[in-house]
Amino acid sequence: MFGLFKKKTEKEKLQEEYAKLLREAHALSTSNRKLSDQKTYEAEEVMKKIDLLNLS
Repeated sequence: MFGLFKKKTEKEKLQEEYAKLLREAHALSTSNRKLSDQKTYEAEEVMKKIDLLNLS
């Protein structure tokens, strides 16, 4: 209950964005390969940001 109003950390926000981009890439993989590749690239960039946060 006390975690109800807890703000998300930057890492949690990035992890959610990463998961969202991968879901979109997977959905697009059957209809538009170019857009799917773009979403995958964006997800990789988000993962790089997460890795940088882990190193700090």
